[in-house]
Amino acid sequence: MDKKVAVYICTGCGIGDALDIDALSKVATKECKAPVCRNHPNLCGAEGLQMIRDDIANEGVNTLIIAACSQRVMYDVFNFEGTIMDRVNLREQVVWCHPANDEDTQMLAEDYLRMSGARMKQMLPPEPYQPEQELSKDILVVGGGTTGLSAAIETAKAGYGVVLVEKEAELGGFQKGVSKNVTFPFKDIQANDIDALIAAVKSNDKIKVLTGSKIEKLSGGPCLFNATVKQNGSTSDHRIGAVVLAAGWKPYDPEKLDKKLGYGASPNVITNVQFEERAKSGQITRADGKAVKTVAFLQCAGQRDPNHLAYCSSVCCFTALKQAIEVKRQDPKSNVFVFYKEMRTPGQGEDFFRKAQQEGVVFVRSQDPEVLGSGNSLSVEAHDELLGEKILLDDVDLVVLATGMVPATAFGEDFKAKKAEEEEKKDDIVVPADAILVSDILNLEYRQGPELPGLQYGFPDSHFICFPYESRRTGIYAAGPVRRPMGIANAVEDAAGAAMKAIQCVEATSKGMAVHPRAGDMSYPEFFMQRCTQCKRCTEECPFGAINEDEKGNPLPQPTRCRRCSVCMGACPERIISFKNYSVGMVGDIIKSINVPDEYEEKPRILVLTCENDAYPALDMVGLRKLNFNPWVRVIPVRCLGSLNLVWIADSLSKGIDGIMLLGCRHGDNYQCHFIKGSELASIRLSKVMETLNRLVLESDRVRFEMVAITDYDKIPGLLDQFAEKLVEIGPNPYKGY
Repeated sequence: MDKKVAVYICTGCGIGDALDIDALSKVATKECKAPVCRNHPNLCGAEGLQMIRDDIANEGVNTLIIAACSQRVMYDVFNFEGTIMDRVNLREQVVWCHPANDEDTQMLAEDYLRMSGARMKQMLPPEPYQPEQELSKDILVVGGGTTGLSAAIETAKAGYGVVLVEKEAELGGFQKGVSKNVTFPFKDIQANDIDALIAAVKSNDKIKVLTGSKIEKLSGGPCLFNATVKQNGSTSDHRIGAVVLAAGWKPYDPEKLDKKLGYGASPNVITNVQFEERAKSGQITRADGKAVKTVAFLQCAGQRDPNHLAYCSSVCCFTALKQAIEVKRQDPKSNVFVFYKEMRTPGQGEDFFRKAQQEGVVFVRSQDPEVLGSGNSLSVEAHDELLGEKILLDDVDLVVLATGMVPATAFGEDFKAKKAEEEEKKDDIVVPADAILVSDILNLEYRQGPELPGLQYGFPDSHFICFPYESRRTGIYAAGPVRRPMGIANAVEDAAGAAMKAIQCVEATSKGMAVHPRAGDMSYPEFFMQRCTQCKRCTEECPFGAINEDEKGNPLPQPTRCRRCSVCMGACPERIISFKNYSVGMVGDIIKSINVPDEYEEKPRILVLTCENDAYPALDMVGLRKLNFNPWVRVIPVRCLGSLNLVWIADSLSKGIDGIMLLGCRHGDNYQCHFIKGSELASIRLSKVMETLNRLVLESDRVRFEMVAITDYDKIPGLLDQFAEKLVEIGPNPYKGY
C-alpha cells in the first residue's frame, strides 16, 4: 500500500491555548514527513470532518493521524472507510494533566506526534480472515433443561438454526421432576410450565432436537465448529457457528455432609431435591408413608462452608420457602420451621418471604443447627440468635437439608487424586484455579484440553463482570446454573443473553472480525514459520486455546478462535508472530522515535506501557479530573500486557530511557485482566528481565510493574511521581547519549 499521510491537529478543548501548534505542525511535516498537515478548532464538527473527507477524496490521503482527544472517545465520529488511522491523545493525557504553555508539555505533545508517525510507517490495513471452508451460523445448544430450551427458542426466534443436544431420553432436565415453581413476580407458587416449553421447542422447524445423545467430538472454531454427535449407536456431523453450554447442575452429595445434620441416620432426613420427588408424587409424607405434622428445613447444608461448598447456591432460600408453603397447604395445621443463617431473597423475592410468613411458616435464625435422634424419632437443636437462647424442636417428622448446586462441568477427573498418585503424595497438592476437568461434555479437540477451563469451583464462566456468558474458549458461552447458581427466572434470562452472545459471535466472525473485547478488530496473528523453533510457548500461553499443534510441535493457529490479545506475540522468543496493525517491530520503532535529551538532570524519560482496557482508561480519567502527573512520562497503550515482548525493554534501555513502568490489570484469583492471564504473564516475564539487569549491573529498579484498576485513577499520579523520584535517586541511564 502506497501511503499518503495527513496530520490533523485539533485546537479545541484547550489544546490550541496550551500548545504551540506551529511547532507541532513542523514535527508533522518534517519528522513524520506528512505532505498534508492541517489544524481546526473543532475537528469533530461537521466542518472539520468535511475537511478530512475532502482531503481523502481530492488529495488521495489514505493514512490519517488525528491529534485531538483520546481514541476512547469519538471513535464513531472519526471513522473513515478505506483509510488507516491513528489517534494522538493531546487532550486527556497532555493538556488536561500538564501545565499550559510549558516546555515539558510541548515536548510531550511533540513526542506523541513522533510516536504516531512511527506507528503509521509500520501499520498496514488489516485484511479480514476469510477461510476456504463454508461458514455456519447455526448454534449448538448443549443441554435440554430450562436454560437450553429457552436458549434454543430465543435463537430460533432470531432466525438462526439450532442443534439441541440432550443426554437424557427426554427434554426438561431437572424441572421435569418438579411440580411447582417460584419465579417472577414472586407472589405465590406457580404451576411448572416446562411441558409447554418442551412442546414449543419440538414444534419449531428451526430447532433440531437430539435426545439420548452426547457430543463425541467438537473441533474447529467459531463458524467452523464441527460437532460429532453420538445418538443411539450412530454418529452425525454438524457444522456449527457457536455453542451455548447449558449442561445444568447436580446436587451436592449429601453423603459428604457433617454427621450432625443427620443425613443417613434416618430416612426422614432428606435433601431439598429428594423433597421435590415426594412432592411430585402428590403427597408429602415420612418414609413410612405417614403424614407429616412437623417439618424442619435446615438451610446452607454444607454451603458457604470451605470444607464443602464455599459459595452460596442462590436458590436454596426460595426453594425452602416454596417447599414450606407446600407443606402448609397440604396441612394448614402442620408446624413448619425454617432454620437459616441469612434469608436471601433479593429484589422482589422479598414478597415471597412475606408470603411464607403469612402462611404460618416459622423462621429461626441459627448458624449451627444439629439433628438429634434416628429413625422416626428426630429433634433439632439450635441456638436462636434472635432469642439469644438454645431451643429444642421435638417430634420432627421430616428434616429437609438445603444442599447446594454444583455445575455439571465440575464432575470430571479428580485432578487432586491424579496428581497425588503421580507424585506419590497425598497432601499439599495445589489444584490450579483453571484446571481443566475431563467432564465428558464438549470433548474439544483442543491442544489445551477437552473441556472448558473452570474457575475455583468448576464454573466455566470467564469470571469478568464486563463479559458475562463468556468462557475461555471463543464461541462457547455458558448459561444457566452451569455458569453460576441461579433459579428459573435467572436461567431464562441467562439463556437469552448467551444466545445473543452466540449470535453476535457468528455475525462478527462471518465478517472476519474479532469478538469481545476487541470487537470489530479485523487483524489476526500471522506466523513466519521459517523461523519457528517449536518452543510451544505460544500454544501454552494463549488464554483462549486459539493455537493447536501438529505432530512435530508446529503451531497451528485457529484464527476464528483468536481474540487478538497478542499474548502469543509477546510469548514468542523468535518474534515471528505479528499483526498488520500491531507488531513487535512497530512498538520498537515507536520507542525509538521518542526524543531522549542527553541532559538527564533536566529531562529524564520514563516509558509507560499501559493495558488498553484498564490502565489507559484510568490515565484518561486522570486528565478528565485535571490531575497532574510527571511530564517525563511517555505512554504507549498495548492490547494487553501479555503482548509485552522483552525486546521492548532492551530497546528502551539502549535508547537511553531512564525507567520503564508497566501498568496492567490485577491478576490472581479475582483477576480483572480482560485477557485472563496477560497481566500475570507480563509480571513473570518482567521478573526474568530484572534478573538479567542485575547481572549487567544495570539497576533492576529501573523497571517496575504496577497493577491498577480503572477506578484507581487517583493513585496513578502518585505512582508515576514516586517512580520518577526513585529514578532521580538511581541516576541517569548509562546508555544515555550512545
